[in-house]
Amino acid sequence: MQRQVQAPLPIDSHLAEIREHIRRHRTAVIVAPPGSGKTTRVPPALAELGTTILLQPRRVAARTLTRRIASERGWTIGEEIGWQIRFERRFSRRTRLLVATEGILTARLQSDPLLSDFRIVILDEFHERSIHADLALALVKQALDARDDLAVVVMSATLDAQPVSHFLGGARIFNVDARTYPIEIRYRPNTTVAQAVRETTGDVLCFLPGAREIEQTRIEIGDIDALVLPLHGQLDVDAQERAIAPAPRRRVILATNLAETSLTVEGITEVIDSGLQKVMRYDAETGIDHLVTERIPLDSADQRAGRAGRTAPGRATRLWDARDLLRPHREPEIHRVDLAAPMLDLIAWGGDPRTFEFFERPQEERLNAALALLEQLGADAELRRFPLHPRLARLIIAANFDETAIRIAAAISDGVRLRRSSTTVSDAFALADDAPRETVRELMARVTTKRSADETVLLKAILAAYPDRVAMRREPRSPRLLLASGTGAVLAKESGVRDGDFLVALELAGSGTGEALVRAASIVEKEWLQPTHREKVHMLTNAGNVRAVERLWYGALPLGERGTEVDPIEAERILAEARKPRIDPLTQRRIAFAGGEKHLDRLAPLTIPLPSGRTARLDYREDGSVFAAVKLQELFGLAETPKIGPRQIPVTFELLAPNGRPVQVTRDLRNFWNSTYGDVRKELRGRYPRHPWPDDPWNATPTHRAKKRGQ
Repeated sequence: MQRQVQAPLPIDSHLAEIREHIRRHRTAVIVAPPGSGKTTRVPPALAELGTTILLQPRRVAARTLTRRIASERGWTIGEEIGWQIRFERRFSRRTRLLVATEGILTARLQSDPLLSDFRIVILDEFHERSIHADLALALVKQALDARDDLAVVVMSATLDAQPVSHFLGGARIFNVDARTYPIEIRYRPNTTVAQAVRETTGDVLCFLPGAREIEQTRIEIGDIDALVLPLHGQLDVDAQERAIAPAPRRRVILATNLAETSLTVEGITEVIDSGLQKVMRYDAETGIDHLVTERIPLDSADQRAGRAGRTAPGRATRLWDARDLLRPHREPEIHRVDLAAPMLDLIAWGGDPRTFEFFERPQEERLNAALALLEQLGADAELRRFPLHPRLARLIIAANFDETAIRIAAAISDGVRLRRSSTTVSDAFALADDAPRETVRELMARVTTKRSADETVLLKAILAAYPDRVAMRREPRSPRLLLASGTGAVLAKESGVRDGDFLVALELAGSGTGEALVRAASIVEKEWLQPTHREKVHMLTNAGNVRAVERLWYGALPLGERGTEVDPIEAERILAEARKPRIDPLTQRRIAFAGGEKHLDRLAPLTIPLPSGRTARLDYREDGSVFAAVKLQELFGLAETPKIGPRQIPVTFELLAPNGRPVQVTRDLRNFWNSTYGDVRKELRGRYPRHPWPDDPWNATPTHRAKKRGQ
């Protein structure tokens, strides 16, 4: 390849000093603004000292940077420079500079903990603090301590450099405080991206939180004299590269934070920033990660604005008030996402997650949860055979490497969403039909022995992949579920799985109502569930004898009970207790609730008045809570949950359908009417048409009766 004439960049005058420092001292942190040239100039300069690997957070950036550096240096891709990303590699033994995504280095460290193939490791865009980057830095630090000829460089435009320097033993910080072109920052609150676009004339890069917002903005922009191009992670790599390629017409690029990285989009002079981003967060109630739309931090805002000044003077329009305070730095992924996959990598490397020297240690509770999941999955070396989440690797292995299982795993891994499933056994089969061909092909290439699995094997394999996401229907064919974690859930309408008492939740999302939304499910037969724990219970029969049963549980789900041998010591204790004159259990619990026998009827009443004019009996529980089972219609208009006792404990209402079965449990009636009642109404009004199901429960008349005929 012919070498391109390089335009001078601010980093150029620092290259010799950086290279000499690395040769002598082996560690450095480089902080330089967008457009300074750190990503394209520092790695090839350091590659003169030895084989170098440059880590990038995203695939499209890795490929684009490789082409850019090759063009500037006159190198050939696959020879002097190459790339390695998920499912794709272009390098050889002669490659001096390898550009790779962060997970690639973690994978290489499993087989070569000392990174003997490399002399220098560069972690670029480290401010993004992905879980892969954090783990890569910590593992490379171990290799750095073990080798005296390995060098580590961390680079970013907006990094808080001091903690990284300290972690690397006092690495020197190079601050390249220069920008090639000035950027005007202006604030336009209460303005949409589409409105702001119409005020521009040049090439524009617009930052929006996600693919849905990008599509909505594209519609709002309408017909303009420009190419309107989406750029987000759900597009394949080729489509992403087409979005950033030069074009003969003016471009309006609608992008997620994918475009915040070292990705160079030539010709951009205008940035329009919505100030929003979508990040993955672990939801403790559902036990999974889900996307949350949030305000961006200040370092992200600066990174986005910098896209406007890379090749010419530019302007960044921020669609929020200048007085708004943004947090200074983004929150590291290690504190907000599922840790199962990175902890499997760490275990495979040979580390103990409980004692490992992390750059920033994760919370112990979430670390323990990840290790517990890996124990359920069976964390063995086979799970690392595929570059997938351990769940999906287990699915493929448990299905004997069946192609349908591979297609299911590929679809889930690439974020394929269920549209409308017609399969009544498992929504996974519908997902498999939409699996991305490229991912399927790459996964199939890793399988040496291909076998076919029948439907039962596939369903059991799905259970093996999601052992913690088993759910039980609250009623036959009802979409309302109880998860093994003890959390309530609702089956989405697009799911085709309408039968079966037990399910596996393939995709869970927070619904904002306190219950999880199961977007995709798969049937599980009860006999496939091995009890997670057993409970032996002794009880006194009406005949005065002691009987014992063993209750079987799968998490919070009851699997049944069976008679078992009575423990004579426990039987004697129960019989002795029965012979004692004592207060009945309800009165005992009321006394405990009231804190004594004084004013018992006032502090722990037997009943509570209802808006319908009737009363409900109160059930005092051993744990100090108090319950009332009430037909839903009797509470219309009641906003504040009644509180009783010296500690003002809220009454927990078991809201009953007309048939007397619970449909919801709540201690917050106001939230129930505002958020959950609509779903309950939709489910039950067709089944019980003679009972009132008003649109407005706040102003409806509370009643325990059905509607009169003709109403």
